[in-house]
Amino acid sequence: MDLSINGKLYQVEDSPNRTLLWVLRDELGLTGTKFGCGVGICGSCTIQIDGVATRSCLTMLSQVEGKQIRTLEGLATENPDGSLQLHPVQEAFIELQVHQCGYCMSGQIMQAAALLDENPAPSEEEIIAGMDRNLCRCGAYPRIRKAVARAAEIAAGG
Repeated sequence: MDLSINGKLYQVEDSPNRTLLWVLRDELGLTGTKFGCGVGICGSCTIQIDGVATRSCLTMLSQVEGKQIRTLEGLATENPDGSLQLHPVQEAFIELQVHQCGYCMSGQIMQAAALLDENPAPSEEEIIAGMDRNLCRCGAYPRIRKAVARAAEIAAGG
């Protein structure tokens, strides 16, 4: 099966009923996607499929053939000189020092990027609603909300 991940084509020889999470991590070495609960509740395994935030622990290979998959590793872009340009969400999360234990951050970042792709200037209420299904066991929700708002500012040129 051919998978398009972060703009690259990967050939995967696996059961169509295997979850995308384990293929990303174990077979392709894309370990930015984290295993959390395994039942789609926590959001730590969030990736984007055709721009939509999706739980990779619940997504079977058979569901993603022919679709564009984006993981944390594909969020930054490469500059002509070979250096990386972080995504505004990554910049904001670093700037505001959002990370604590790191358990949820990959999923938080991917969820936030999808939210901002859909709504580049969300209100605080829209940020809360858009990030609601991603859990943070450290309780960094206020910093996460501030970082999403800051990422919107950065993306807008501020």
